[in-house]
Amino acid sequence: MNSQKRINALCYMGLTLGSLIVLVPILYMASTSFKSINEIMTSSTVTMFPKTFSLEAYKNVITEYPFFTYLKNSVVISTVATVLAVLFSTLAGYGFSRFQFKGKGMIMMFILVTQMFPAVMLFVPYYKLLTIYGLANSRRGIILVHIASVIPFCSWMMYGFFNSISRELDEAARIDGCSHLKIFWKIIAPLTLPGLISTTIYAFIQSWNEYMFTMLCITSDKMKTLPVAIGQMASYDKIMWNDLMAASLLSSLPVVVMFIFLQRYFISSMTQGAVKG
Repeated sequence: MNSQKRINALCYMGLTLGSLIVLVPILYMASTSFKSINEIMTSSTVTMFPKTFSLEAYKNVITEYPFFTYLKNSVVISTVATVLAVLFSTLAGYGFSRFQFKGKGMIMMFILVTQMFPAVMLFVPYYKLLTIYGLANSRRGIILVHIASVIPFCSWMMYGFFNSISRELDEAARIDGCSHLKIFWKIIAPLTLPGLISTTIYAFIQSWNEYMFTMLCITSDKMKTLPVAIGQMASYDKIMWNDLMAASLLSSLPVVVMFIFLQRYFISSMTQGAVKG
């Protein structure tokens, strides 16, 4: 019993330490966003709480930058990319899980291997393809790249979720005369809803936070997404730290809100693949 208590104590200590490592930078970001630039520049020490509560930074972000244009670009690109990526990944995962065809193992291995290479290797090929087809510096081009970057892993995720569902359900439905499409839509898809939402969260976060390729591909200020705009705010000669922190906090809110509403599905999906049948 004493040994178990020591193990539990160590686990709680580890969780507490991990939570602090994650939360302290977020709390500092939030705190700095409510400080005035004078307080930040004149303070000789790092403080976690503002001496004077100020909304100056949030006012600057909204009035001095085209924040809502950046927000609209991020929402449109991430939403469209997520919907299409999840649609294609779901169909691919279902096909790999339920059908046997020549070269299936090789294709799945190839998809997995592509995730082992750094994404930066694909920047030049992506950019050249988009330039050839006139899609550079456009939402459509960025959406296509975001879709291509998340489909491999999302397909593997959905493959695992579909494999956790007994094939006896498919066989019973086929005996009743259901087609593959009806089996997928009426029986399998509802059972994989937690997995589908988990995949959607992953795809959306990846698209929302994508920075490098969007920065290289987008040259027009009106086409920039929030990560690119925030990155450029940090590259000015005079960095307005409170504005930067406020913009970063605002850009993270949509993802946080989405996760809060969908977290029960996300947690459910973590255990769904553990038991098969």
